[in-house]
Amino acid sequence: MNLNGKSVLVTGGAGYIGSVLTRLLLQKGYKVRVLDSLMYGGEPILDLLDEPNFQFIKGDVRDAEDVTRSAKGVYAVAHLAAIVGDPACAKQPELARSINLEGSKNLYHVCNTENVQKFIFASTCSNYGKMDDPDSLVTEESKLAPVSLYAETKVATELFLLEQEKRSNCKPTCLRFSTVYGLSLRPRFDLTVNEFAKELALGRELVVFGEQFWRPYCHVIDLARSVISVIEAPAEKVSFEVFNVGDTAENYQKQMIVDEVLKQIPGGKIRFVKKDEDPRDYRVSFEKIKKHLGFEITKKVPEGISQIIKAVNDGFINNPDDPKYRNVN
Repeated sequence: MNLNGKSVLVTGGAGYIGSVLTRLLLQKGYKVRVLDSLMYGGEPILDLLDEPNFQFIKGDVRDAEDVTRSAKGVYAVAHLAAIVGDPACAKQPELARSINLEGSKNLYHVCNTENVQKFIFASTCSNYGKMDDPDSLVTEESKLAPVSLYAETKVATELFLLEQEKRSNCKPTCLRFSTVYGLSLRPRFDLTVNEFAKELALGRELVVFGEQFWRPYCHVIDLARSVISVIEAPAEKVSFEVFNVGDTAENYQKQMIVDEVLKQIPGGKIRFVKKDEDPRDYRVSFEKIKKHLGFEITKKVPEGISQIIKAVNDGFINNPDDPKYRNVN
């Protein structure tokens, strides 16, 4: 579907995934409006301020006026703005509930009033929590068992969106993202793949807990591409649908991630410790998005690891320990 020239609103467009998505949309000929509170600063999109097809609005998804200005004349919204991750939500639980759930509801209602056609919600595979059968793959139909406030807010938002009237103007799609990794204009080193690669590239001992737990992983570029797949898909294929985003072959135990890093940094020091605070354990099937939308990933975990190692070793990032590269300090 050729949508060149259409406008897309990206909430959280200065963030880790949002800054990548914004650039991909601009490259494809979309007009892009970003709504962001700049909680982590605006450097990731600073270079876009001169772009003729780019518009920035500093604001909050909970503010009706900010959202109304942002949603006017827009074809689709990619809703990424959130307090992201279990530690960040645990640190500021009221803020997390307010932004992640109430902010999402506010945004949807305004988008519906403004006749925005597609509402793409960035959800998470963390919604599956801990799988009952370690030998099976969870699908979009599997029961949701969130074990963190972050996942609880995502599940609650999904339920809110999917119970909207089918005849509503604004058709929601929920994308359950795999655990993300890779380089972005807003680098993060508090993500498993990125953190493991960074620590060993710096010659440190890597401390690992829960090495037996499964999780699916997906590169930040591919998560951004999945949003564009939904924007460009026929409405009847994506309206009121939920899609896991990733690749079935990219389910890894933490031990397997360690092994992949050690292939590129032989002799890296690892210490395994016991810790019970993160019981998430799930292997995920991604057949639905592949079958329905023809979506396939372009990058795999070893490529992401080598990117991070190069960025650290060659000094692209002067101080990878800087707190600005984490969602919680």
